[in-house]
Amino acid sequence: MTTKEMNTTQMERHVSVDDDFQKSNLNAGAVFVLESKGYHLTTSIAGPGILSLPFAFATLGWGVGTFALVLAAAVTFYGYSLLSKVLEEREAKGRRHLRYRDLCRDILGGRWSTYVITPLQFSVCLGALVFSALLGGQSIQLIYLIYNPTGTLKLYQFIIIVSVVIMVFSQMPSFHSLRHLTLLSSLLAFGYSLCIVGGSIYAGHSKLAPPKEYSLLGTTVSKTFNAFNGIAVIATAYGTSIIPEIQATLAPPISGKMFKALLLCYCIVLTTFFSAGISGYWAFGNQSSGNIFLNFVPSNGLPVVPKWVVVVAAICVILQLLVIALVYSQPTFEVIEARFSKVERGKYAIRNVIPRLLLRSLVVAFGALIAAMLPFFGDLNALIGALGFIPLDFVLPIILYNVVFRPSLRTYIFWINAAIIFVYTPVGIMGCVSSIRQIALDAKNYKLFANV
Repeated sequence: MTTKEMNTTQMERHVSVDDDFQKSNLNAGAVFVLESKGYHLTTSIAGPGILSLPFAFATLGWGVGTFALVLAAAVTFYGYSLLSKVLEEREAKGRRHLRYRDLCRDILGGRWSTYVITPLQFSVCLGALVFSALLGGQSIQLIYLIYNPTGTLKLYQFIIIVSVVIMVFSQMPSFHSLRHLTLLSSLLAFGYSLCIVGGSIYAGHSKLAPPKEYSLLGTTVSKTFNAFNGIAVIATAYGTSIIPEIQATLAPPISGKMFKALLLCYCIVLTTFFSAGISGYWAFGNQSSGNIFLNFVPSNGLPVVPKWVVVVAAICVILQLLVIALVYSQPTFEVIEARFSKVERGKYAIRNVIPRLLLRSLVVAFGALIAAMLPFFGDLNALIGALGFIPLDFVLPIILYNVVFRPSLRTYIFWINAAIIFVYTPVGIMGCVSSIRQIALDAKNYKLFANV
């Protein structure tokens, strides 16, 4: 058989697979929401979780912090690569899965999918929405206070402003509608990372900056909990939890495409994460805040960096948060479309537009309410990482690969996989405990709808 004939046969096989899939899974959620030919991976990973990386270093120190950042990069890249292979293997057998929960149902069974994977994934998606509304509101408030220090507007009012904008853009029906925004998102990540690095270097040499102290703060018990909290923050930065949904946006055949996308994504991720995390911790040491912007413009002092640096970085963050909120809302929107829309009526039929408008707006409003009630950015960031990202992005891809491919005990891949599961399962549990503990401690100092 010639190369041309082999390629033709391969294409025909993929077309057949997709035809079979569409026949058995045709609903408005899959057809309307998951339709795309764009590139969304970098947006789902390289986000404003970068702002908390100096804080993660502050809870771990130079050595452990650097090691944790490197290890998380290696494990997530490895895990996402294995998960991509699992998806390709399923597709080759005629079962191309567009959703994480469907993949897990196929491999682990319905109970695991229904009672474990689905709640975890939707918790992450809701958490990302809350995170976007909260950090977006804090960023607008920061700009507001820079130019109007005596202003009377409260944080919850800025959260409402951001949420209204998210609500408007949430009416874009599909992943495909976001393709240009996700490209812009990658550029924005570079933009505010550059501002963080430049601002940190400037602040580190400023007389207004606090003394550089890198010792770990607190008692032995608090240091331990804080360390797991920091690891959870790093997990949030690297996590995505929607790899199958993103890989579903690739045009078939998908073989090898996701690995190339991962390489491109991690070039951006490594450049931004390490530069921002290390420079921020170098500048502010153990006083690094859960949001480095609060170190740049402390509430009880003068800005330690030029105002324009903070404003430019905050604008980049706000714009990217809009995209992140939309990307992470797609799995939720897909369920809404599948339940309440009629695929035969078309994407823009009034019958489908009205439920989309009402239900998507309710989802965004609910996220805004939680963000306004519990405005603890750093703590929320850690909780999302421990509760959702560690099991879905560090542990589950390894389990799925082991179940599908069954690597031999004699192979190095078996022992690597076993080590990752052995390390990150208890880390995730402890991270969840420590982040909830930290939220409880902070809640004693703040009331609901606090202006922090």
